[in-house]
Amino acid sequence: MELTRENSRAMIYYDFRSGLTQKQCVDRMISAFGDEAPSKTTIYRWFAEFQRGRVKLSDDPRQGRPKTAVTQENVDAVRKLIEEDRHVTYREIQATLDIGMSQIQIILHEQLGVKKLFSRWIPHSLCEEQKAARVTWCVRTLQRFHAGSSNAVYNIVSGDESWIYAYEPETKNQSRVWVFENELKPTKIVRSRSVAKKMVATFVSKTGHVTTIPLEGQRTVNAEWYASIYLPQVVSELRKENCNRRIILHHDNASSHTAHRTKEFLEQENIELLDHPPYSPDLSPNDFYTFPKIKNKLRGQRFSSPEEAVDAYKTAILETPTSEWNGCFNDWFHRMENVLNFAESTSKSNKYIFK
Repeated sequence: MELTRENSRAMIYYDFRSGLTQKQCVDRMISAFGDEAPSKTTIYRWFAEFQRGRVKLSDDPRQGRPKTAVTQENVDAVRKLIEEDRHVTYREIQATLDIGMSQIQIILHEQLGVKKLFSRWIPHSLCEEQKAARVTWCVRTLQRFHAGSSNAVYNIVSGDESWIYAYEPETKNQSRVWVFENELKPTKIVRSRSVAKKMVATFVSKTGHVTTIPLEGQRTVNAEWYASIYLPQVVSELRKENCNRRIILHHDNASSHTAHRTKEFLEQENIELLDHPPYSPDLSPNDFYTFPKIKNKLRGQRFSSPEEAVDAYKTAILETPTSEWNGCFNDWFHRMENVLNFAESTSKSNKYIFK
């Protein structure tokens, strides 16, 4: 005789009404039916149901409709709900269409092929004009430097500014550790970034670090400091062996970089300017390589002052081998090519490339 669910539930109910405990019921069922006995979890769950007053031994009817609920009408209705509200939930779809969760899952993942993803944070949403400027700049720069193969690339120095903190916590990825099977999961106290900080300006080239200078006596970079203090030191470092060395200066569109005072200095020193597309940190070597790589090395270290943190930053940047700087600048030109490849795949951008 096959032991059905209703049979086992009836025996569990008999033991419950007889005043037996859950453990005694488990022992009796195993003694009588062996491997065919219901599990301990099942017996404990049904004891709990009977304690709440349940007397019905059959399964409750399941919510939702059968598979016939996966109709084209419902598929279209779910599509419309998603198009109207990209944040719509399973419960909201169920309440609107009165169909089961399993059918909603089939419609979402098998019929519509949708996934619910976290939005990726980006620094700025570019308008079409700014996207066109990115493409135009990449085309012009790739042509000017022969896609990075020109020797003129060695004359490029790229600069930018960033805050160095006395303490920055490790990233979540940096906190990962190996744990054996019998060990407790590691924990870590949440720490905030320190308020003590100092801004530094850094210039790098294909052959390595050029110079890093911290701001002294002020918190932000202005045109006066940039053109009268910082850039002269950069030029002096680059031309200390050859006063006529060619310099191609690349920096972003910060106000201190585009100020009239800065432009005057560049003209006086016969320095060529490599401009930068708007809102494009992904096309700046310091933003996509130098600052994240070097500052990650300092994460988790607590310095007594911002000045000590700056010294550690300088040490870390000087320890970076030349091959990595070379790879950074190669990656820079690959990123420009990726911008064009992406533009070519979208019909709206083609007109900017081939006009």
